[in-house]
Amino acid sequence: METVIEQQRRYHEERERIVDTMVKEALHKKNSHRDVINSEHRTKMLLDRYTDATENLKDLYDDKDSLRKDEIRNLSGPNEFKEFYNRLGVIREFHRLHPSEVSVPMSLEFEEYTKMRESTNEDFVNLVDFKDEEGYGKYLDLHEHYDKYLNLKGADKVDYITYVGVFDRFYEISKERKGLEYRKYLEGLLEYLYEFLTRIKPLTDFNLILKTAQKEFQIQWQAGQFPGWPVRKS
Repeated sequence: METVIEQQRRYHEERERIVDTMVKEALHKKNSHRDVINSEHRTKMLLDRYTDATENLKDLYDDKDSLRKDEIRNLSGPNEFKEFYNRLGVIREFHRLHPSEVSVPMSLEFEEYTKMRESTNEDFVNLVDFKDEEGYGKYLDLHEHYDKYLNLKGADKVDYITYVGVFDRFYEISKERKGLEYRKYLEGLLEYLYEFLTRIKPLTDFNLILKTAQKEFQIQWQAGQFPGWPVRKS
């Protein structure tokens, strides 16, 4: 079992290696749209790992159970040699019970990120799931939502190309046509667009963007200025 101080040392090393790997990832030349998306997803993996390591490190420094304080006291007190040999005994006992256990250096673990970036294996080349129609994040696939749009009451019977050019002009649809079925259509469209954006821009905080948009909506709504929903005159 790792001591508290050893855990702290390991988390500090992990954070430093993560930053180093992220810098190398940022400097690596991207030759295609696919390379850019894959790079951002690898960076997102590293960023999430950095966050986890930082939170664990903070918990150890907070020392709510006083284990770190006790460990430092034992190492710096009059019985420091006794504590040293106790720990040595624990290590020897562990290796006696697990003679085949191999400790993999963290440096080798982080080399896997380099191999992932340089690999031609399909699992690493196609890090993200996209439909063929989406061209690995270049294009939206709105066929499903187009079909639902055509089934809406009073919807204009336009072709797919025309729909792609006007699907986001919600303000052009009258309030009278915005019933329950329209709401279901809109929720499905929003879900797809949000999920698509998180696949092509994994480092962007879309939750923050949505919160900002909701605040702007509330201001416009309260003022009766939201497009497509004019205030009724009494």
